[in-house]
Amino acid sequence: MSVITYLEKRASDAVLSNDEQNSINTSINTIKIRLTSYFADSIKEQFRFGSSTRGTILPRAMDENSDIDYMVVFSESGYTPQTYLDRLKRFSNTYYSSSEIRQSSPTIVLVLNHIRFDLVPALKESYLTSYQIPNGTNTWQYTNPNDFNNSLVTKNNLELFKVKPAIRLLKYWNARNGYIYDSFGLEKWVITLSFSSSINLRDYLFTMFENLTLSYDQAQWRKDKLARAKEIVAQVRYFETQDMPYSAEAEVKKLIPDSS
Repeated sequence: MSVITYLEKRASDAVLSNDEQNSINTSINTIKIRLTSYFADSIKEQFRFGSSTRGTILPRAMDENSDIDYMVVFSESGYTPQTYLDRLKRFSNTYYSSSEIRQSSPTIVLVLNHIRFDLVPALKESYLTSYQIPNGTNTWQYTNPNDFNNSLVTKNNLELFKVKPAIRLLKYWNARNGYIYDSFGLEKWVITLSFSSSINLRDYLFTMFENLTLSYDQAQWRKDKLARAKEIVAQVRYFETQDMPYSAEAEVKKLIPDSS
């Protein structure tokens, strides 16, 4: 198997299976019904956003922190984010008392057997296109949660449809190595890159690794993990120039392991 074939297989493995997707959809439908029942007219919108809507979410087997970002837009404004977080926590305790429930800064985390939900409270004025979401527990910030989706789709289309598969592999590496980078931050950074000489998935992924940097004040363990990844990429390239495909494949498996 060549490096390219191996990476393509791993990128395919990084797509949610039909069973996992169906299970997630069932949970989303259930939580939507329960939120509507619990809050009635107190909420005016609810929808998922984030990596699950972009096609860059990883299966739980490849990222134990893989989650569904779910926004709950409340009708009544005038309170701090903590007020709405408390409401979402009470809702979660009512319907999911046997599940893990916790507050994680501006979200309520609801951990089910097959997926994790990050419930995000929000406010929205009818005359605005953006939403207010928590910036900590006491203040709000404006965002348009699905704006980035269009930017990623445009970049992926321009780049031979290789950007999304490469992002999934990059996020898998990041998860396996202790989350060196913020996952969403990685995606936003990737679409700023130039891939002028890239043709296949290997080229796109290696270009990402070769351009990754860390600031001087980052923890040493992060720097060591990144340095090791760059060494592996360089070694794979060397083996390929020496017509040593088996050695190249063995080396790339150190970067993107086969979990089967």
